[in-house]
Amino acid sequence: MAISKRGLVLGATALAVAAVTVTGAGIHLSQGQAFFRESPKELVDEVWQLIDRNYVDGTFNQVDWEAVRMEYLERDYGSQEEAYGAIREMLEQLDDPYTRFMDPQEYRNMQVDTSGELTGVGIQISQDEETDEILVVAPIEDTPAFDAGVQAQDVIMAIDGQSTEGMDLNTAVNLIRGPVGSQVKLTLKRGERTLDYEIERARIEIHPVRYSYREGAEGGIGYIRLTQFSANAAVEMRDAIQALEDRDVIGYILDLRGNPGGLLYSSIDIARMWLDDGTIVSTVDRQGIVDEEIANNRAVTDLPLVVLVDGGSASASEILSGALQDNHRAVLVGTQTFGKGLVQSVRSLPDGSGVAVTVAKYLTPSGRDINKQGIEPDVVIELSESDRESFSQDRERVGTLEDPQYAKALEILTQQIRVNREAANVVVSPALN
Repeated sequence: MAISKRGLVLGATALAVAAVTVTGAGIHLSQGQAFFRESPKELVDEVWQLIDRNYVDGTFNQVDWEAVRMEYLERDYGSQEEAYGAIREMLEQLDDPYTRFMDPQEYRNMQVDTSGELTGVGIQISQDEETDEILVVAPIEDTPAFDAGVQAQDVIMAIDGQSTEGMDLNTAVNLIRGPVGSQVKLTLKRGERTLDYEIERARIEIHPVRYSYREGAEGGIGYIRLTQFSANAAVEMRDAIQALEDRDVIGYILDLRGNPGGLLYSSIDIARMWLDDGTIVSTVDRQGIVDEEIANNRAVTDLPLVVLVDGGSASASEILSGALQDNHRAVLVGTQTFGKGLVQSVRSLPDGSGVAVTVAKYLTPSGRDINKQGIEPDVVIELSESDRESFSQDRERVGTLEDPQYAKALEILTQQIRVNREAANVVVSPALN
């Protein structure tokens, strides 16, 4: 099966938001829906075959995948819901929380996770592979969760009083989602503390790029904050860089903190805006085939660059930051990134449901597999708990000199600009006669 890069997503985080409009697959499916209602066993086999053809681990987690097929096809299914339950049970044997089945509503919700108009609280969540805890990867800026003070790496202990112990990711997302104006109570663990947040759901419009012109000691600095790699992120990034170039900035700070990732092609497109040449990322499937993406000599700028990262910088953020670091294009400042190095293909099924299949892992240009490891920044600057609390209460301080990570990034960028300027101004004195 050929898989378009534009259909690949990185990691398996999920937005706790709900679709206002239905997009993509699930619209013209009446014949397929009727067929699979009459023969839900066919749906089970369709999912099995997708895994059989495409799953990244050819051993299927040391499971006899042919025997699994026989087991589930010998069963009788009285309804679609029974088939859905069987599919989820079947996929659990892979021990991969990122390969998952979505019923039609969950699939429609997923389709607008990276673009469109959303409703919810505005957090992206994941499930820890070892502990099964539901984790906040990052709150989305200018959303109810962000405004309430929810932070990256918070553990969601309960939703409206219902414990998340043993809960799967889709169930957690569906409990958090809801209509505009309704409330949801999240019980979070942060370090040794347990915190309760009553959050009102709202309509969320996501613009992933923000930028501003800053006066620096050596001249104008461009500050760009990228909050997720959505379908419109590359267009907005190019517009931001061009607008700042028009103002004759002399360097950039790119802020990827709290960016949970998104679309693979978006990260590649944005990397090419900063890199003129060199490898961006390699993907490796179960046959070991390497698909290498490279820069195409169309960088928008070659000015000095410092990138801010933290534990909420995941998947596509790690592709971009890893490419910039390995190609010596940027200095990374902050803390270790999240560690999501897997690629999923999301496929629609004829009854309107869908399945996300882990089809590959990715490597940085130097060959690093960062899954579960993350990327270590060149300069480590930790934020104190008081800083985190303060920034969650007053986000206007983020990306200012009151932000220790930003302040360090600005210091490093200023040093780079000075070194470049001094090198450009070196004049060899003529010999005296």
